[in-house]
Parts: sequence; structure tokens; C-alpha cells
Amino acid sequence: MADSFGPMRDEDADDGVVGMGPDGASSRKEPIRVLVVDDHALFRRGLEIVLAAEEDIQVVGEAGDGAEAVDKAADLLPDIVLMDVRMPKRGGIEACTSIKEVAPSAKIIMLTISDEEADLYDAIKAGATGYLLKEISTDEVATAIRAVADGQSQISPSMASKLLTEFKSMIQRTDERRLVPAPRLTERELEVLKLVATGMNNRDIAKELFISENTVKNHVRNILEKLQLHSRMEAVVYAMREKILEIR
Repeated sequence: MADSFGPMRDEDADDGVVGMGPDGASSRKEPIRVLVVDDHALFRRGLEIVLAAEEDIQVVGEAGDGAEAVDKAADLLPDIVLMDVRMPKRGGIEACTSIKEVAPSAKIIMLTISDEEADLYDAIKAGATGYLLKEISTDEVATAIRAVADGQSQISPSMASKLLTEFKSMIQRTDERRLVPAPRLTERELEVLKLVATGMNNRDIAKELFISENTVKNHVRNILEKLQLHSRMEAVVYAMREKILEIR
């Protein structure tokens, strides 16, 4: 358990997770405070052992179900909640909404065996910032925690593919709808949004467009402000629905 949760690879992914948002190492001085939520005590203990080796990550508490997770989140105010989807008493997705209410600054990463599309969509709607399958390696868990703490959304590659498939279906379902004109994005902002939608992180987008990472971050910030949205994931869903961009 302390070495790995097993390999997790996708043919089209260079990294174990797909990122959507700011990229790079955290500049925070204090350790990232993590609450671990899973109904299996052995799995919780394994995560604690793995994360204890990371100087910039601190496990501040654990919970065995969603109800306990809400109480612990309210008391501990963690930076990150690492939580399973399906647990007794109260599931992780249901707990997401309540955790966001009692600890608004906490960011939630679902770490689960569930690769069901419905769970992914429900988790995103409930406020989760990441959705990772438990097959990822221990190194990738720590990397995902840092990325989400820095404002990046994280989705396992196989789940990201399913999300894009749903976006395409969404377009088909709205073909006959009369859509309200969307805010006008610049040509460069559209280019950035299209690359974000494919799962590229800021570093890779910068290389693709031959611009700096700071410039990419500025473009993403402008996109969110124009669309009046809060996350990159929401921006992609909105853009697909309003036919601002199309992913083939």
C-alpha cells in the first residue's frame, strides 16, 4: 500500500492525470492540509503513510463516511478533501455539497474505483475539483493534491475522455435549440479554451501557442470573467453547450 495503488495509464496521456488549470509547483509556505475520507481503514492508513513522506502535504484528519467527513471538514477546515464516492451512511458526492457549505475554501478530490460517467458528472456538479481512479500511483496522488491546491482541476485520462464524449452528446441534444448569444471571446482565447478542453495544462498550452505560462493564465482568467464562470471545467461545458467551440 505504501508503494503504489497500481498503474494507471491512457494511450493518449503523457501523465497519469489530465489537468485543466494553472500548472507548476506550489508557492505556498504552509503545508497543504488534507482530510482523507474512505470507508476502508486500511486504505486511509495507506494514504496517510504515503502522504507523510511529502514535506509539503499534511494529513490533518480522516473520516469513514460522508457524514463524518462533513463534521471533520467543518472542524478542521482542510485545504483538500480526498474522498471516495461510495460509502455507507452518506456517499461522497452527497457530502460534497455540504462540505462546500461548511468549508468553502476546501477543494475536493474524488479518489474512487468508480468509473461510471454518472458519478463523474454528479461529482463535478456537486463541486468536486478532481476525479481520480484509485489505480493511480502514489506519486500521482501527491502531484494531484498539489495541482488542485494550486487551482488546477484533475481528472483521470479515461474519465476525461468520457467527459468529452458527453460534451459531444450535449451539442447534439441542443442542435434545435435557439441559443442566447454568448459573450465574445477573442481568437486567442478560443484557441486557449480549445486546448484546455483537450486536457492540456498551462505549460503545454504555452508551448503549443508559443506564449508564456503567465499569458495562458491571463487568457484563462479573462475567459472565466467573460463567461461569468468559476472553473475551467465549467468554461469547457459552457463553451460546448453554446457552440463556442467544437471538439471533433
